[in-house]
Amino acid sequence: MKNCVFIPLAIFCCQATFSQSSDSSQAYYQKGITEKNARRFMVAYKNFQKSVEFKKDNVDAQTQLGLTALELRDYGNAEVAFLKVNELKKDDPVAIENLANIYFWTHQWKQAIEFGEKAKQLNVGKNWNYNIGKCYYQQEDYGNAFKYLQAAWKEDSSNAEVPYLLARGFVDMNNYKAAIPFFKKAIALDSSRSQWIYECALTLATIYDDKTAIQYYLVAAQKGYKTDNDYYENLSDSYVAAGQPEKGIELMLGILEKKPADLILLYSVANAYYKIKKYQEAIDYWDKILYFDKENAKALYMIGMAYQKKGETDKGRQLCDKAIAMDPSLKSLKQEKNMSMGL
Repeated sequence: MKNCVFIPLAIFCCQATFSQSSDSSQAYYQKGITEKNARRFMVAYKNFQKSVEFKKDNVDAQTQLGLTALELRDYGNAEVAFLKVNELKKDDPVAIENLANIYFWTHQWKQAIEFGEKAKQLNVGKNWNYNIGKCYYQQEDYGNAFKYLQAAWKEDSSNAEVPYLLARGFVDMNNYKAAIPFFKKAIALDSSRSQWIYECALTLATIYDDKTAIQYYLVAAQKGYKTDNDYYENLSDSYVAAGQPEKGIELMLGILEKKPADLILLYSVANAYYKIKKYQEAIDYWDKILYFDKENAKALYMIGMAYQKKGETDKGRQLCDKAIAMDPSLKSLKQEKNMSMGL
């Protein structure tokens, strides 16, 4: 009989404790709301933490804990809070929308796609086609990326990021001609993006439209793109390819002052001089390559070619033959030259 007395007493104590915890949770929740409304987010956050410590299944407190963490840019704790909300209240719209955004902002692409799709189904938030498309792009799944980005474009044709990502996708797939119209569309919508303009110039140069590439290189610099050595090298290459070798050479010589041992740059300068029939200058720069790399058979071969162009045929042929002995693959260049001369 004594045990029967204790059982109701234990039940009563549990109920009292539960009631006290619920009351404490609610009290801290209300304090948190007051502080949040006053934009004292850190104080509010601590109160919401206390609230869920007393009652973990307080959905309202967990939701406010997540929202306040977002105000503090604390994405990790915001994620934990919203996952708890989603556990307590399946497919809660606030939790789903914020989880989708958190995963997108923190580059957790797979989870961002999962929760973005849920947000679309629940019809909460916006820009999900764009977000999901970008997630697929980041995962190099261009088929799905294009599907969602094209849907995003139908929703909002003012979002310059959409055609830019489509352009980048085509570039990543080595389809450069297809990328150009999308680069141009993106730049037309947001002409302040110097990086985009520069990338468009590089892509134009890749498809040998160097005249247009030059225009984009110059605009990129005007818009603030960093004019470093790589910029000037690419611009100079386009000047040479576009039939303005003197401008290209001038730029390359300026870079050589900073990078005197750059073999690729030395070769570009020599080749540019060769194209404009300044054969001795070309020889001088190929000689600089041989100073750094005595086994560079291609530089030696081109020196031989330049001597032949100068009229020193025997000397030039001997150097070409010496280069071919060093690298037999150069024999194909000699055969191409003979065929072009009808020999």
